[in-house]
Amino acid sequence: MSDDKSTSLVNLGELSKPANTLIKKVSSAVGGVFEPWQIKRVAKAEAEADLIKANSEIEITDLHRRAMSRFVEEEATKQENMEEITKKSLPHLNEESDPNEMDDDWVTNFFDKSRIISDNEMQNLWAQVLAGEANSPGTYSKRTVNFLSSLDKKDAELFQTLCRYCWFIGDLVPLIFDAQNDIYNKNGINFNSLTHLDSIGLINFGGISSFSRQQLPKKFAVLYCGKPLVLTMQNEKNNTLNIGQALFTQIGAELVKISQSPGIAGFDEYVKEKWKAHIPDDKEPNK
Repeated sequence: MSDDKSTSLVNLGELSKPANTLIKKVSSAVGGVFEPWQIKRVAKAEAEADLIKANSEIEITDLHRRAMSRFVEEEATKQENMEEITKKSLPHLNEESDPNEMDDDWVTNFFDKSRIISDNEMQNLWAQVLAGEANSPGTYSKRTVNFLSSLDKKDAELFQTLCRYCWFIGDLVPLIFDAQNDIYNKNGINFNSLTHLDSIGLINFGGISSFSRQQLPKKFAVLYCGKPLVLTMQNEKNNTLNIGQALFTQIGAELVKISQSPGIAGFDEYVKEKWKAHIPDDKEPNK
């Protein structure tokens, strides 16, 4: 982060009201992370002051100095990670959001878990969670935040790939009709990867069994990548629709909200074939 006040994250005057509020909220919850105009790392400055004081009171060995130096650098890195995640969250804030409504304990727990995250892509993921919670407090549980802290980058990427197969049917659902089909396998979604996502708690994978959405009306619309598809069921009410072999867990359902993965070419046609019994022929009969 630059020491130039004109570009610093802590220059609150140049930020929108929600961004300004979020930074103040974070600062309050975790102890002055972004105190205005205090550009130098708080942890590093305090540690250096403690070292100077200790130097005058006791004999400091080289081992002590190395330990203190490591501590200072580690804390500075954690500080930088927290600031980067907060900075990356700002563009995702809604104009009408009020971060003041966020629970202080949630914010403290969030940064306790995220401060060791230095990978850029994973920071982006954490930033979207922070912004999502600021936009709508209660969106992400502490359990999901704690899970995210143990999520490997490889697993995060696999989950993002699975999200490319999601349709909106009241909520987002990963449509896996045949885990051995090439439409899935060509992107790394197969029986083994789905079983793995099940084992770490992101989905429930039924294997050869299928899940269904029940009590559906006669006619309703589903969406894939924002494109609607109208389905017409057999009965006037209490209809059932096969939605494949996988469902999100609560954690998966919360994390899929931040997925911005593109759709899969041809997947809409693949699903239409699976649901062809519910898609009326739009061709008018010859008169």
